[in-house]
Amino acid sequence: MTFYDDIYPFYVLQRTSFIFSGRLLTIILVFLVLAVSLLVILPGIRGKSRLFWMFRIIISLFIGVVIVALNFTNDWAEARMTANATYKSFSNVVVNAEIGLHVGLYGINVTLKGNPVVQFNETIDYNEMFSWQEPMEEEYEEALEKGLPNPILYIAEKFTLASPCGLIYQYRYSGRYASATLWTAFCCWLLANILFSMPVILYAGYMMMATSAFIFFSMASFSTIMNVPQCVFSIGTKSFVTEYSHSFWLALATGVLCAIIGILVVLFYVLVPEKIKEAFSVGVDIYEDEDVSYGEGYINTIFLDGVTISPVTSKLKGEHI
Repeated sequence: MTFYDDIYPFYVLQRTSFIFSGRLLTIILVFLVLAVSLLVILPGIRGKSRLFWMFRIIISLFIGVVIVALNFTNDWAEARMTANATYKSFSNVVVNAEIGLHVGLYGINVTLKGNPVVQFNETIDYNEMFSWQEPMEEEYEEALEKGLPNPILYIAEKFTLASPCGLIYQYRYSGRYASATLWTAFCCWLLANILFSMPVILYAGYMMMATSAFIFFSMASFSTIMNVPQCVFSIGTKSFVTEYSHSFWLALATGVLCAIIGILVVLFYVLVPEKIKEAFSVGVDIYEDEDVSYGEGYINTIFLDGVTISPVTSKLKGEHI
Protein backbone atom coordinates (compact mmCIF):
# COMPACT_ATOMS: atom_id res chain seq x y z
CA MET A 1 0.00 0.00 0.00
CA THR A 2 1.33 3.42 -0.88
CA PHE A 3 0.46 6.99 0.00
CA TYR A 4 0.79 8.11 -3.61
CA ASP A 5 -1.43 8.16 -6.68
CA ASP A 6 -4.53 8.91 -4.58
CA ILE A 7 -4.30 5.58 -2.74
CA TYR A 8 -4.92 6.27 0.95
CA PRO A 9 -4.20 4.20 4.07
CA PHE A 10 -7.74 2.89 4.47
CA TYR A 11 -8.89 0.67 7.30
CA VAL A 12 -8.06 -3.00 6.73
CA LEU A 13 -11.67 -4.02 7.38
CA GLN A 14 -14.91 -2.39 6.34
CA ARG A 15 -15.88 0.18 8.97
CA THR A 16 -19.30 0.58 10.52
CA SER A 17 -20.34 4.13 11.34
CA PHE A 18 -21.33 5.00 14.90
CA ILE A 19 -25.00 4.28 15.63
CA PHE A 20 -25.64 4.33 19.40
CA SER A 21 -23.54 4.04 22.54
CA GLY A 22 -23.62 0.53 24.01
CA ARG A 23 -23.35 1.86 27.56
CA LEU A 24 -26.30 4.18 27.12
CA LEU A 25 -28.35 1.41 25.58
CA THR A 26 -27.59 -0.86 28.55
CA ILE A 27 -28.54 1.85 31.06
CA ILE A 28 -31.81 2.59 29.28
CA LEU A 29 -32.72 -1.10 29.07
CA VAL A 30 -32.02 -1.66 32.78
CA PHE A 31 -34.23 1.25 33.83
CA LEU A 32 -36.95 0.20 31.38
CA VAL A 33 -37.03 -3.26 32.97
CA LEU A 34 -37.31 -1.62 36.41
CA ALA A 35 -40.09 0.65 35.17
CA VAL A 36 -42.09 -2.24 33.70
CA SER A 37 -41.60 -4.31 36.86
CA LEU A 38 -42.88 -1.51 39.08
CA LEU A 39 -45.75 -0.53 36.80
CA VAL A 40 -47.02 -4.11 36.82
CA ILE A 41 -48.09 -3.68 40.46
CA LEU A 42 -50.28 -0.66 39.68
CA PRO A 43 -53.48 -2.70 39.07
CA GLY A 44 -53.23 -3.87 42.69
CA ILE A 45 -53.43 -0.29 43.97
CA ARG A 46 -56.98 0.95 44.44
CA GLY A 47 -58.42 4.40 44.23
CA LYS A 48 -56.83 7.69 43.27
CA SER A 49 -53.47 6.67 44.70
CA ARG A 50 -52.89 4.50 41.61
CA LEU A 51 -52.35 7.59 39.44
CA PHE A 52 -50.08 9.15 42.07
CA TRP A 53 -47.93 6.01 42.27
CA MET A 54 -47.63 5.87 38.49
CA PHE A 55 -46.30 9.44 38.30
CA ARG A 56 -44.05 8.78 41.27
CA ILE A 57 -42.46 5.74 39.63
CA ILE A 58 -42.04 7.40 36.22
CA ILE A 59 -40.55 10.64 37.58
CA SER A 60 -38.23 8.85 40.00
CA LEU A 61 -36.87 6.47 37.36
CA PHE A 62 -36.51 9.34 34.89
CA ILE A 63 -34.30 11.21 37.36
CA GLY A 64 -32.25 8.08 38.05
CA VAL A 65 -31.65 7.16 34.41
CA VAL A 66 -30.71 10.74 33.51
CA ILE A 67 -28.15 10.98 36.33
CA VAL A 68 -26.49 7.70 35.32
CA ALA A 69 -26.67 8.34 31.57
CA LEU A 70 -25.13 11.81 31.85
CA ASN A 71 -21.88 10.17 32.95
CA PHE A 72 -21.54 8.45 29.58
CA THR A 73 -22.97 10.93 27.08
CA ASN A 74 -20.63 12.75 24.72
CA ASP A 75 -22.55 15.96 24.16
CA TRP A 76 -21.96 18.13 27.22
CA ALA A 77 -20.34 20.59 24.83
CA GLU A 78 -20.32 20.57 21.05
CA ALA A 79 -19.01 22.39 18.03
CA ARG A 80 -19.64 21.68 14.37
CA MET A 81 -19.16 23.25 11.00
CA THR A 82 -19.13 22.42 7.28
CA ALA A 83 -15.91 23.12 5.46
CA ASN A 84 -13.63 22.09 2.63
CA ALA A 85 -10.65 20.26 4.11
CA THR A 86 -7.71 18.14 3.04
CA TYR A 87 -8.86 14.58 3.44
CA LYS A 88 -5.68 12.53 3.87
CA SER A 89 -2.00 13.09 4.46
CA PHE A 90 0.36 13.14 1.46
CA SER A 91 -2.50 14.16 -0.82
CA ASN A 92 -3.99 17.38 -2.10
CA VAL A 93 -7.51 15.96 -2.40
CA VAL A 94 -10.06 18.24 -0.74
CA VAL A 95 -13.46 17.03 0.46
CA ASN A 96 -16.53 18.88 1.60
CA ALA A 97 -17.65 17.51 4.96
CA GLU A 98 -19.37 18.33 8.22
CA ILE A 99 -16.87 18.25 11.10
CA GLY A 100 -18.06 17.89 14.69
CA LEU A 101 -16.47 17.90 18.14
CA HIS A 102 -18.50 16.34 20.97
CA VAL A 103 -17.14 16.66 24.52
CA GLY A 104 -18.16 14.28 27.31
CA LEU A 105 -16.98 13.67 30.86
CA TYR A 106 -14.68 10.79 29.88
CA GLY A 107 -13.44 11.92 26.48
CA ILE A 108 -14.29 13.43 23.13
CA ASN A 109 -15.92 12.22 19.95
CA VAL A 110 -14.78 13.67 16.63
CA THR A 111 -17.11 13.17 13.70
CA LEU A 112 -16.55 13.65 10.00
CA LYS A 113 -19.39 13.17 7.53
CA GLY A 114 -18.99 13.88 3.85
CA ASN A 115 -21.35 16.06 1.88
CA PRO A 116 -22.22 13.88 -0.01
CA VAL A 117 -21.21 10.87 2.07
CA VAL A 118 -19.55 9.02 -0.83
CA GLN A 119 -16.63 10.94 -2.32
CA PHE A 120 -13.63 9.62 -4.25
CA ASN A 121 -15.01 6.07 -4.07
CA GLU A 122 -14.99 6.06 -0.25
CA THR A 123 -17.71 6.43 2.36
CA ILE A 124 -16.78 9.41 4.51
CA ASP A 125 -18.63 8.77 7.78
CA TYR A 126 -16.32 8.73 10.80
CA ASN A 127 -17.02 8.86 14.52
CA GLU A 128 -13.84 8.44 16.55
CA MET A 129 -13.66 8.28 20.35
CA PHE A 130 -10.68 9.61 22.31
CA SER A 131 -10.88 8.81 26.03
CA TRP A 132 -9.26 10.59 28.99
CA GLN A 133 -8.80 7.24 30.72
CA GLU A 134 -5.94 6.36 28.35
CA PRO A 135 -2.94 8.61 27.68
CA MET A 136 -4.01 10.94 24.90
CA GLU A 137 -0.65 10.51 23.17
CA GLU A 138 -1.29 6.79 22.75
CA GLU A 139 -4.76 7.43 21.38
CA TYR A 140 -3.32 9.96 18.95
CA GLU A 141 -0.60 7.54 17.80
CA GLU A 142 -3.22 4.86 17.16
CA ALA A 143 -5.20 7.36 15.10
CA LEU A 144 -2.09 8.09 13.05
CA GLU A 145 -1.51 4.38 12.49
CA LYS A 146 -5.09 3.93 11.33
CA GLY A 147 -4.65 6.71 8.82
CA LEU A 148 -7.61 8.77 9.98
CA PRO A 149 -8.55 11.86 7.97
CA ASN A 150 -6.64 15.07 8.61
CA PRO A 151 -9.54 16.99 10.26
CA ILE A 152 -9.90 14.29 12.93
CA LEU A 153 -6.16 14.19 13.55
CA TYR A 154 -6.02 17.98 13.77
CA ILE A 155 -8.72 18.14 16.48
CA ALA A 156 -7.28 15.18 18.41
CA GLU A 157 -3.85 16.81 18.43
CA LYS A 158 -5.31 19.83 20.22
CA PHE A 159 -6.00 17.59 23.23
CA THR A 160 -2.50 16.12 23.53
CA LEU A 161 -0.02 17.21 26.20
CA ALA A 162 2.25 18.75 23.56
CA SER A 163 -0.48 21.08 22.31
CA PRO A 164 0.00 24.75 23.31
CA CYS A 165 -3.75 25.01 23.95
CA GLY A 166 -3.50 22.85 27.08
CA LEU A 167 -7.09 21.67 26.67
CA ILE A 168 -6.42 18.18 28.03
CA TYR A 169 -5.72 19.39 31.58
CA GLN A 170 -8.86 21.43 32.09
CA TYR A 171 -11.21 19.12 30.18
CA ARG A 172 -9.96 15.96 31.87
CA TYR A 173 -10.08 17.26 35.46
CA SER A 174 -13.38 19.07 34.94
CA GLY A 175 -14.89 15.87 33.58
CA ARG A 176 -13.61 13.78 36.47
CA TYR A 177 -15.00 16.10 39.16
CA ALA A 178 -18.30 16.46 37.29
CA SER A 179 -18.62 12.67 37.06
CA ALA A 180 -17.79 12.23 40.77
CA THR A 181 -20.47 14.72 41.83
CA LEU A 182 -23.00 13.06 39.50
CA TRP A 183 -22.40 9.68 41.14
CA THR A 184 -22.87 11.38 44.53
CA ALA A 185 -26.17 12.77 43.24
CA PHE A 186 -27.15 9.23 42.23
CA CYS A 187 -26.46 7.99 45.78
CA CYS A 188 -28.62 10.82 47.16
CA TRP A 189 -31.38 9.80 44.75
CA LEU A 190 -31.23 6.21 46.01
CA LEU A 191 -31.43 7.37 49.64
CA ALA A 192 -34.36 9.64 48.82
CA ASN A 193 -36.31 6.74 47.31
CA ILE A 194 -35.61 4.60 50.38
CA LEU A 195 -36.69 7.38 52.74
CA PHE A 196 -39.89 7.98 50.75
CA SER A 197 -40.91 4.44 51.70
CA MET A 198 -40.38 5.12 55.42
CA PRO A 199 -42.16 7.46 57.87
CA VAL A 200 -39.42 10.10 57.42
CA ILE A 201 -40.78 12.01 54.45
CA LEU A 202 -39.10 15.23 55.57
CA TYR A 203 -35.62 13.72 55.22
CA ALA A 204 -36.57 12.31 51.82
CA GLY A 205 -37.31 15.87 50.72
CA TYR A 206 -33.93 16.96 52.05
CA MET A 207 -32.21 14.21 50.06
CA MET A 208 -33.98 15.30 46.87
CA MET A 209 -32.66 18.81 47.46
CA ALA A 210 -29.19 17.32 48.03
CA THR A 211 -29.55 15.44 44.72
CA SER A 212 -30.27 18.68 42.89
CA ALA A 213 -27.36 20.39 44.65
CA PHE A 214 -24.85 17.77 43.49
CA ILE A 215 -26.21 17.93 39.95
CA PHE A 216 -25.61 21.68 40.00
CA PHE A 217 -22.11 21.08 41.41
CA SER A 218 -21.34 18.79 38.45
CA MET A 219 -22.49 21.48 36.04
CA ALA A 220 -20.34 24.05 37.82
CA SER A 221 -17.36 21.72 37.60
CA PHE A 222 -17.82 21.17 33.87
CA SER A 223 -18.37 24.89 33.32
CA THR A 224 -14.79 25.59 34.37
CA ILE A 225 -13.70 24.57 30.84
CA MET A 226 -15.07 27.91 29.70
CA ASN A 227 -12.74 29.75 32.07
CA VAL A 228 -9.62 28.74 30.14
CA PRO A 229 -8.67 30.69 27.02
CA GLN A 230 -10.83 29.42 24.18
CA CYS A 231 -8.84 27.40 21.67
CA VAL A 232 -10.05 28.11 18.15
CA PHE A 233 -10.24 25.10 15.84
CA SER A 234 -9.45 26.27 12.31
CA ILE A 235 -10.01 23.93 9.37
CA GLY A 236 -9.69 25.31 5.90
CA THR A 237 -11.03 28.84 5.92
CA LYS A 238 -13.49 28.27 8.77
CA SER A 239 -13.22 27.89 12.55
CA PHE A 240 -15.36 26.99 15.55
CA VAL A 241 -15.38 26.91 19.37
CA THR A 242 -17.29 24.61 21.74
CA GLU A 243 -20.58 25.57 23.38
CA TYR A 244 -22.84 23.88 25.93
CA SER A 245 -24.99 21.16 24.43
CA HIS A 246 -27.85 18.75 25.16
CA SER A 247 -26.44 16.90 28.18
CA PHE A 248 -25.58 20.12 29.98
CA TRP A 249 -29.10 21.50 29.59
CA LEU A 250 -30.63 18.13 30.47
CA ALA A 251 -28.61 18.14 33.69
CA LEU A 252 -29.91 21.64 34.43
CA ALA A 253 -33.54 20.59 33.86
CA THR A 254 -33.12 17.48 36.03
CA GLY A 255 -31.51 19.49 38.83
CA VAL A 256 -34.37 21.99 38.76
CA LEU A 257 -36.91 19.14 38.83
CA CYS A 258 -35.22 17.56 41.88
CA ALA A 259 -35.11 20.94 43.64
CA ILE A 260 -38.83 21.56 43.01
CA ILE A 261 -39.76 18.09 44.30
CA GLY A 262 -37.61 18.49 47.41
CA ILE A 263 -38.95 21.96 48.24
CA LEU A 264 -42.58 20.88 47.73
CA VAL A 265 -42.14 17.82 49.93
CA VAL A 266 -40.61 19.88 52.74
CA LEU A 267 -43.33 22.57 52.49
CA PHE A 268 -46.17 20.03 52.48
CA TYR A 269 -44.62 18.19 55.42
CA VAL A 270 -44.53 21.42 57.43
CA LEU A 271 -48.01 22.60 56.42
CA VAL A 272 -50.02 19.38 56.07
CA PRO A 273 -47.93 16.50 57.47
CA GLU A 274 -50.82 14.02 57.75
CA LYS A 275 -51.90 14.54 54.16
CA ILE A 276 -48.45 13.96 52.72
CA LYS A 277 -47.97 10.87 54.88
CA GLU A 278 -51.26 9.56 53.57
CA ALA A 279 -50.19 10.34 49.99
CA PHE A 280 -47.02 8.30 50.41
CA SER A 281 -48.88 5.61 52.39
CA VAL A 282 -46.60 5.75 55.41
CA GLY A 283 -47.41 6.17 59.09
CA VAL A 284 -51.19 6.09 58.49
CA ASP A 285 -53.47 3.85 60.52
CA ILE A 286 -56.31 2.61 58.35
CA TYR A 287 -58.66 2.69 61.34
CA GLU A 288 -57.63 6.15 62.46
CA ASP A 289 -60.55 8.04 60.92
CA GLU A 290 -63.14 5.29 60.98
CA ASP A 291 -65.87 4.92 63.60
CA VAL A 292 -65.50 1.39 64.89
CA SER A 293 -68.51 -0.14 66.65
CA TYR A 294 -67.91 -3.30 68.61
CA GLY A 295 -71.57 -3.93 69.39
CA GLU A 296 -72.89 -5.57 72.57
CA GLY A 297 -70.72 -8.21 74.20
CA TYR A 298 -71.30 -10.84 76.89
CA ILE A 299 -68.75 -12.12 79.35
CA ASN A 300 -68.79 -15.61 80.84
CA THR A 301 -67.97 -14.98 84.48
CA ILE A 302 -67.20 -18.66 85.12
CA PHE A 303 -63.73 -18.21 83.60
CA LEU A 304 -63.10 -14.86 85.25
CA ASP A 305 -63.26 -15.66 88.97
CA GLY A 306 -61.03 -13.25 90.82
CA VAL A 307 -60.38 -11.08 87.78
CA THR A 308 -61.13 -7.38 87.87
CA ILE A 309 -63.21 -6.30 84.87
CA SER A 310 -62.96 -2.75 83.57
CA PRO A 311 -66.24 -1.07 82.58
CA VAL A 312 -65.48 -1.36 78.85
CA THR A 313 -68.64 -3.32 78.15
CA SER A 314 -70.93 -0.73 79.60
CA LYS A 315 -69.13 2.04 77.73
CA LEU A 316 -69.41 0.23 74.43
CA LYS A 317 -73.05 -0.51 75.12
CA GLY A 318 -73.73 3.16 75.77
CA GLU A 319 -72.00 4.17 72.52
CA HIS A 320 -73.95 1.54 70.64
CA ILE A 321 -77.20 2.91 71.94
